[in-house]
Amino acid sequence: MTEPGEPGGGLAAPGGGLAAQQAAEAVLTVLRLFRALERVDSGLTPHQYRILKLAGAGGERSARLAERLAVAKPTLTATADALVAAGYAQRKTEPGDRRVVRLCLTETGRAALERADAAYADWLSQLLGGTDDAEQILQGLRAIDAGMDERRRARLAEISHGADQAGGGEYGRMPVLPQETVLARGATRSAGRAAGPGPA
Repeated sequence: MTEPGEPGGGLAAPGGGLAAQQAAEAVLTVLRLFRALERVDSGLTPHQYRILKLAGAGGERSARLAERLAVAKPTLTATADALVAAGYAQRKTEPGDRRVVRLCLTETGRAALERADAAYADWLSQLLGGTDDAEQILQGLRAIDAGMDERRRARLAEISHGADQAGGGEYGRMPVLPQETVLARGATRSAGRAAGPGPA
């Protein structure tokens, strides 16, 4: 019988962490899944899909989107520029504060998102159809998602605490840039890129 941490054993290693071999195998599986997702003919790149899903939840501030996607704001702005140019999204200023810009879906964007949802659902259904317990796998994915949310909250709390200690206060956490500044940064990054819904 194998013991945790031995080849073929459980995930626990001495000290309570993951055994290196099993961790490496799990990471390779995640990377393989991501590569497979990139090849799904959804009409959107995975990055565009994530942005549209978040924006479709009711409109997201650009700073909040960048935070939830774990990307730099200029990178987000370049992708958002392409989505706006393709007619999938539009920017709306916050009533009473024109510095705050939200990304919202258009009807064309909602239709594109529905097509992508269907394509990903079909791909995942076929993938899980070859396993013994699809529901258990889905529950595991939800648990991983919750764990990632918790890590993000803890990281943001540390950043916020560090900013407060340095005297940055609210401005040290998440500065709101004027729309013109955000657009200028995005234009610099996206120069030469196609404006359509292709890879961003």
